[in-house]
Amino acid sequence: MAAAGVAALAFGVGVQGASAKPKPPIASTPQVVATGLDSPRHLRFSPDGSLYVVEAGRGGDISCADNPELGELCLGMSGAVTLVRDNGADERVLSGLPSITGSDTLGPSDIAFTGNQKFVLSIGLGGDVAFRDAYGADGALLGTLVTGKLKHDGVSLYADVLANEAATNPDGTDINSDPTGFTRDGNGYVLADAGGNAVVRADHKGAFTTVTALPSIDMLAPPFLGLPPGTIIPADSVPTSVTRGPDGAFYISELTGFPFEPGASSIFRIVPGQDPTVYASGLTNVTDLEFAADGTLYAVEISSAGLLNGPIGSLVKVNPGSSTHDTVIGDLDSPYGVAINDGAAYVSTCSVCIGGGEVLRVPLG
Repeated sequence: MAAAGVAALAFGVGVQGASAKPKPPIASTPQVVATGLDSPRHLRFSPDGSLYVVEAGRGGDISCADNPELGELCLGMSGAVTLVRDNGADERVLSGLPSITGSDTLGPSDIAFTGNQKFVLSIGLGGDVAFRDAYGADGALLGTLVTGKLKHDGVSLYADVLANEAATNPDGTDINSDPTGFTRDGNGYVLADAGGNAVVRADHKGAFTTVTALPSIDMLAPPFLGLPPGTIIPADSVPTSVTRGPDGAFYISELTGFPFEPGASSIFRIVPGQDPTVYASGLTNVTDLEFAADGTLYAVEISSAGLLNGPIGSLVKVNPGSSTHDTVIGDLDSPYGVAINDGAAYVSTCSVCIGGGEVLRVPLG
């Protein structure tokens, strides 16, 4: 199940995107450094210190296709990447990327740099091969990693994540691919396929290996399903992001699928070739994570009370080995991505809003 898609189903936002207004911050006082974004997701600093936010876009009217889980989603070339400036006008430096919208928006998700301008970018999908094929040539880059240079027109295919899911199906369930967060690993990239419930690696030639598949989670069925009290149902893991820790291991954030039980999300530590271990538990609907320079791990919860209770989330300081964590700032409107630099966390908010997305600068001191 697609990470962003399950969020939309849970709290029923429309594509024009006004979800609940954020309440006053409870810890650090944030500064708004970017506004007017279309479904902002992950953020990334380039080697020269510039901050970029990836926009999943607002879909369009090129063509529409039916998704078994999300309903009708319509394609447009509205995905983008924006340069964020603390002071001064922000600048869209890459546009015209595929984006699909209906009950939610899926499209560009994360970016990594091999220089100040050259990049690799993930583009989400939340479906199978037949779903992508329904969009024809215009949708061919959905469910892939692409590469290019900022301020240069166009991108090219780096690796087809959906094709890998269809060929290998690491979690052994349905074919569903939604490339989300990823990180560079030598001459390749380690990627969270949220739809495939797996972490995979694409090498410099676009060939894949499976790092790990994450198992489903037992959750209590909500009463509105009408099942006998105490019924346990399986929920997808839905990995959403990958970051490398100071120890060289990979750390994976987990959203979890329906019914999005509060406290059911974990952060996994993965050493390739070994089984994943739980680094921290007791979190809720985590979409991104990043280490600060001092080795402290921070995570974004898109909903701190569980997505069935609405998209009000938090930036939290993660306590290793614990199931309780410290809220840095809460009451955020559908926060999604985090990037850390110079003692501050930059967090994308209103991640399911078209034209209403923002980036906040949150002091960590």
